[in-house]
Amino acid sequence: MTSTDNFSERIDLLRRSISEADHIIIGAGSGLSTAAGIDYAGEEFRYEFAPWIERYGFTDLYTSSFHPFETKEEYWAYWAKHIWFSRYRTGATPLYERLLRLFPEAFVVTTNVDGQFELAGFPTERIFATQGDYRWFQPASGTPKTLVDNREWVMRVLPAIKECRIPTTMLPTMPDGSEAAMNLRVDDTFVEDFRWHRQARCFTDFVHEASQGNLLLLEFGIGYNTPGIIRFPFEQMAQRFPNTTLVRFNRDNPESYIEPLPRFTAFTENIESILVHLT
Repeated sequence: MTSTDNFSERIDLLRRSISEADHIIIGAGSGLSTAAGIDYAGEEFRYEFAPWIERYGFTDLYTSSFHPFETKEEYWAYWAKHIWFSRYRTGATPLYERLLRLFPEAFVVTTNVDGQFELAGFPTERIFATQGDYRWFQPASGTPKTLVDNREWVMRVLPAIKECRIPTTMLPTMPDGSEAAMNLRVDDTFVEDFRWHRQARCFTDFVHEASQGNLLLLEFGIGYNTPGIIRFPFEQMAQRFPNTTLVRFNRDNPESYIEPLPRFTAFTENIESILVHLT
């Protein structure tokens, strides 16, 4: 089944695929966090970032992250607020907690950097966050390949923000005194530390084992921004592995690039409204 018609039939297929699966892999993109209610352009953004909106004309959290700030004090004031807003403010959202209850043994591969799977309680050894995490600082130069938890810095800096700036003495540094940067994949300085490589190996091993049995791929909210990381590989697995089912949850892009896939279905409906049928 490849269409998005016949909702009850697709729900029955999903239930059957879950019950028959030996292994489940969850692939997640930004659409999942949007469905979870993490709104980077809504009322909460406008309230928390009111000084930045007034000063710089920001309209949303994504585009504002590319703003060419004139000083490091402005840059890091913004990013302290950004990290807090995206990583530490919300805690685990109900949608991610529901996913954990439904699929506690699943392996997660995600391009999201908000840490929601970890916050919801998924074991860290079964989470591969390919693009980084708001939680970590890395050396601005990309070496050495070490990361530093930034929560203490964020909480210390937030009260010190005045007129969208922080004091120069509070600029973040690495333990060796070098300049810090966000551990987000924006260029070739992105640090893939030992954790990243460990989880990459864990994911590869999980896929190899899962390919020998009934494998269910659950893909949530992944469009065409970075399709080569999860979306296209999931389709390739569904094509290559004989007992693999791909279920795509995507409001705007439910189609499959590889046609036909032998065991594929898609949902364009609200993710929460689908998952409630599985409890």
